[in-house]
Parts: sequence; structure tokens; C-alpha cells
Amino acid sequence: MTRVAAIDCGTNTIRLLIADLVRDGAGGVRLTAVRRTNEIVRLGQGVDRTGRLDDAALARTLDVVRDYAAACAELGVDLASGRGRFVATSATRDASNREDFVEGVRAVLGIEPEVISGREEARLSFAGSLLGAGAAASSGSRLVVDLGGGSTELVLGARAPVAAVSMDTGSVRITERHLTGGLTPEAEQAARRDVRGLLEGAAGAVDLGAATELVGLAGTITTVTAHALGLEEFDPMAIDGARLSVETVLASCEAIVHSTAAERESWGYLRPGRRDVIAGGALVWSEVITRVVAATRAAGRPLATTVTSLHDILDGIALSLAEPAR
Repeated sequence: MTRVAAIDCGTNTIRLLIADLVRDGAGGVRLTAVRRTNEIVRLGQGVDRTGRLDDAALARTLDVVRDYAAACAELGVDLASGRGRFVATSATRDASNREDFVEGVRAVLGIEPEVISGREEARLSFAGSLLGAGAAASSGSRLVVDLGGGSTELVLGARAPVAAVSMDTGSVRITERHLTGGLTPEAEQAARRDVRGLLEGAAGAVDLGAATELVGLAGTITTVTAHALGLEEFDPMAIDGARLSVETVLASCEAIVHSTAAERESWGYLRPGRRDVIAGGALVWSEVITRVVAATRAAGRPLATTVTSLHDILDGIALSLAEPAR
């Protein structure tokens, strides 16, 4: 058994997973979570507009990194021996001053943070999604959608990716580009046009019509799922592996996109740091679903449901620490 620490630093949230990796007799690896936690720090605040990490956002994020370093020490993870991996994604990829962030993380954790490509992000997300409820029993080609704050990855494959693409859109990016002045009909139309254009390009890299299952990951999609299930609070057992009709999910997306601030505040499953960007995220998810359903219908196999997984890139990062080399 090996205890490892995986940290995923995205545009909106930074997350930690401390887990035990156990090899089974067949050469596979099982992952047992010891601690899983996250904080909304909005590292990507303004990056789409300025091209750099905001000083206050950087300070907020490094404060949490210090907390995560303490958690690793408390739970016996020896980061210096190669048992930790820190991955930074969209916001850091796009920032001209990302070295400030890299140096700050290195100073706190003593390990080199990796600013990974969209393709590597997609690979890790797919690997993590295979640990989700019901994933082992699925067959055919799964289209895994990791909808983050700054980017959205589409990954197609059965037990391994065969095609992947990363789109520069997500809950924070689409909000900052189009919705900061409120959800006017003109703003919504512009946001949807933006996402549709990106999906048009993505369809050239990933055959959306080949999907036999549509699997959604990350905070926006788990929030939409909680809304669709009518939950009062965030319930991991209910959300992980939840299979819902396309019509149900799209109805929840529509309700969230056009929700009021008071409604968002009343939803116990929606954290304060996500309230101002959830409409943008739901808009992106609705456009992805609509495009995939149209593509599968054209291929003669229209998808009728979506599946939500709480296992994602964070689990993929932890699993990668069992690999002999990256």
C-alpha cells in the first residue's frame, strides 16, 4: 500500500485527495480515499481579460496550498519521495505570470507543480471517471465531459481515450466574457453562440456521434444533477452514478441559467463561491448535451440519458502516481 496526495488546481477550485493505492492480484490499482477536500479560490479571476493571475487570487490559493501541505504531513504523505503530484490547469496555462505561482507552490510543498496541457487534463479526467459508480459495467464508447471554470474537456473512449479535445470555455470564462452585466437575452445569445462555435471545432477532433454514453464531471455538472434530483443538500451517494434523462437535465440547466440570486442562495448544494458562475456553467453543459444528442441522433443512436461521476481528474492524478513513469 502506498499513500499519495493529488492536488488539482483549476480556475475556480483547488482540491486535495489523499488516498491509499493498493495493487490487486491482476495488476490493477485500487484507490481508497483518506481525505478529500476542496476550496473555491477563483485563481482564474480575470485571467481571460488580463492574461495574468491576479495578486489577491494568487495569495488566496497559496494560503490553501499551505493548509494542504499541513494535511499531507498530518496524514503521513512524504511529498519529497515522489508520492505527491500537483497539477494546474486552464487558468495557470493561460497566465503570463504563471512562474510566480509555480515558484510559490514549489516553496510551500517542495515539489514541482505541473502546468499540464488540455490533452493531459483530458487523459487524467477520463482515467478518474472510470472509478465512478457504474463505470465498470458500462460498454461502448463513453464521452466524458470535464466542465471546469476555464476549460471543458471532451474525451471519447471505452477503457482508454481514443480522441480528446480541450475547449477554452467553462463556468468562470463564459461568465466573465458574456454575463457580468446580467443575463440579458443578448448576453445569453452571445454566450451560446460562443460555446456553439467551440463545439463546432471540437467535433472535428472528437466524433461526438460515436458516443454511447455521456458522462459529466466536476462542480457545474454535479450542481445541475443535484438540482435535477431535487436535493436539499449535496448528497454524494445520490449524485455519483446518477443517470438522468436528457430532458430532465436540460430542464434543470434552463432553470439554473435563468435563476435569481435568491433562488441560488436557497440551494443547499450550491456553495457561495459557485453561485455567481453556475448560470454560465449550466449554459455550457446544456449546449454540450444538445450538440451530442444531435450528433448521436444523426448517427442513428440518439442518447437519452446523461451520467454524473464524482470521480474525475483528481482521482486520475492519484492513480497516475502508481504509474512507473509519466
